[in-house]
Amino acid sequence: MTTKEDIQKVLWNAAGSFRGKIDSGKYKDYILSMLFVKYLSDAIKETKEELERKYGGDQERIQRALQRGRFFVPEEATFDYLYANKKAPDIGSKINIALKAIENANGGKLRNIFGQIDFNSQELGDNKEKVALLSNFLEDFNSIDLRPAQLEGVDEIGNAYMYMLAVFASDAGKKGGEFYTPEQVSEILARIVEPKENDRIYDGACGSGSLLIKAFNQVPNKKAQIYGQERNFQTWGLCRMNMFIHDIDDAIIYQGDTISNPQNVEDGKLMQFQCIVANPPFSLDKWANGYAADSNDKDFKMSKELDPYKRFDWGVPPKSKGDYAFILHMLHCLDGNNGRMAIIMPHGVLFRGASEGEIRKKLIDLNLLDAVIGLPANLFYGTSIPACILVFKKGRTSRDVLFIDASKEFEQGKNQNKLRPEDIDSIVNTYKSRVEKDKYSHIATLDEIKENDYNLNIPRYVDTFEEEEQIDIHAVMAEIKDLEAKRAELDKEIEVYLKELGL
Repeated sequence: MTTKEDIQKVLWNAAGSFRGKIDSGKYKDYILSMLFVKYLSDAIKETKEELERKYGGDQERIQRALQRGRFFVPEEATFDYLYANKKAPDIGSKINIALKAIENANGGKLRNIFGQIDFNSQELGDNKEKVALLSNFLEDFNSIDLRPAQLEGVDEIGNAYMYMLAVFASDAGKKGGEFYTPEQVSEILARIVEPKENDRIYDGACGSGSLLIKAFNQVPNKKAQIYGQERNFQTWGLCRMNMFIHDIDDAIIYQGDTISNPQNVEDGKLMQFQCIVANPPFSLDKWANGYAADSNDKDFKMSKELDPYKRFDWGVPPKSKGDYAFILHMLHCLDGNNGRMAIIMPHGVLFRGASEGEIRKKLIDLNLLDAVIGLPANLFYGTSIPACILVFKKGRTSRDVLFIDASKEFEQGKNQNKLRPEDIDSIVNTYKSRVEKDKYSHIATLDEIKENDYNLNIPRYVDTFEEEEQIDIHAVMAEIKDLEAKRAELDKEIEVYLKELGL
């Protein structure tokens, strides 16, 4: 059986082929594309073997059945074909041709899924270096069997895929404030929004799709429609591969800038979703480039012509920080009948002033904010920034906000901290039961929030201060005297031993 650890080992070995050649943020493009090819090839090989047993070697019937399947891989695009040609001087071109053949053979389902990945790129060295690199690369993947029958669990490859996305995407996202969502945080968001059967689930900054997949897996009978949008073309392709690997073939993933060019539009209006989960880029600078806005944040205006969906009627975020641009966009996509939304944000959105303060006030006065959850620091790959989860709901009847300070409950790791299952349960159960816990959660009334000038900084509402234990100075002095007496006795014993030794 092939385990997740087996797959991860192969992917790490494959990464070694590219070290010193390209930036580590690009590893994922090559490695995960080839993982996908190997997965498709091994799965179609297994299906073909089953059909051969069923049809007794009737190749015509076998080919017809293969082409009617969930997907099809032409012979010259299979991993086995590429491996057999691993020493060919044009192996880079052969891999590119194979990727395009897979896209073309599967119509809209896999169209453009490999994005702009180029295995013949000059970044990989001259022709001799490239052949050696890709030969070793294919050798690594040849050592793993990804036929479904050989996988330890139904989702082992999907789990490994998402893990490697997390590891290899960390460097690439740092400059843009893009940080892969840890699996434990994804689970919190998914459980909080509680996706139901036939819900439409949306992420307007979906990245590789991990949040959407987590939310989808919460749905009974897996009957829900997934929607997402991703600006980065290569990441968009990886997201669609990720969806396919997780058997979500009908996911609708748009490509483009969500703020300046939202594509979730029906009849000239933004589509509405029952559940929204998101981890947008933190404090994205120049988010409004598509709007030809004023140069100064304080003078930044947005005309109705440039925002026909009226997302910024409640306020226009500063051009240097796009956090509330994503919040406003997604709130305007949230279904008015009990729509639920959980979004990861930097703590600055809780207390920054100026236009962000005005927007925050508006959202609270409209009774949209349901909860604020503070997370531990150093949870995300590539950054130690502590984040928070904002939970919004449409159609709320209560006019209060639940604050949870979960920043001190975690398992410390070497590189990243990690939320334990009990930490996740504590957050989710406290949110759902909406209870107050000493030094952990507090339900703040609207009047209380107003008294704090709509500042949502968590320590204003949840007091986690721990008084230091009183020191008994007399007891400490007595202990010191006792230790000094014991040391004096030891000194005398040592002196006796030294005399006996003639020293």
